[in-house]
Amino acid sequence: MSSILFEIKDAIGFITLNRPDKLNSFNREMALMMQDALDKCKENAVRCVYITGAGKAFSAGQDLAEVADPDGPGMQRILSEHYNPIVTRIKKLEKPVVAAINGVAAGAGANIALCCDIVVASENASFIQAFSKIGLIPDSGGTFTLPRLIGWQKASALMMLGEKVSAADAEKMGMIYKVFPTEAFQENALLITHYLAKMPTKGLAYTKLVLNNSVINCWDEQLQDEDIFQQRAAQTADYKEGVQAFLEKRQPNFKGE
Repeated sequence: MSSILFEIKDAIGFITLNRPDKLNSFNREMALMMQDALDKCKENAVRCVYITGAGKAFSAGQDLAEVADPDGPGMQRILSEHYNPIVTRIKKLEKPVVAAINGVAAGAGANIALCCDIVVASENASFIQAFSKIGLIPDSGGTFTLPRLIGWQKASALMMLGEKVSAADAEKMGMIYKVFPTEAFQENALLITHYLAKMPTKGLAYTKLVLNNSVINCWDEQLQDEDIFQQRAAQTADYKEGVQAFLEKRQPNFKGE
């Protein structure tokens, strides 16, 4: 069975991490297949991306059996060829990416989730920066993303101590957007995703880009970016539709154009 399941339906690119017997831990095949799935999400038919895990985990991170294998890719290739390309694709994808965390998200699995645009979790999910437990440093953009989500002190402590964070605590500290009861988790995660898929896709892409730029821009540069991309957004068909729908007091019919 394929370690990544992918389909496009209702303008959504559905990516499912599919090694449930290994808690969806990543090996080379799975990492390369995920990159391929994210590339397919660049198609115009896709207006939102939904990433989740099969079984009881989102992802336990790297499959350590592959690291220990003398014939494996080795640590020198795992970041540059596996994880860095995945998180870079997610960050640069001109569509909103929803991570639906159905269970444990550990190590690289946690940091892949946290680089997504909207992260929701089941109440039985958890997040673990597990790297310190085996003498490694956080990767997959974690040292960049986590302190910006929850602050330097909490990020430093979680990374060094390797403590498990419940979904409820992750929401409280601003690590994720929302937690849903287990029985209603998938329904609510999909409601958010379907809603985004019907929104003005280019406007959301510009929002994502300007937010990403904000971590390196100064105040004046950020205002300049807002000016540039607001003008671009105002040239889209969806902007014109949104204004017209408001004036006509009806629901807009956005087409992602």
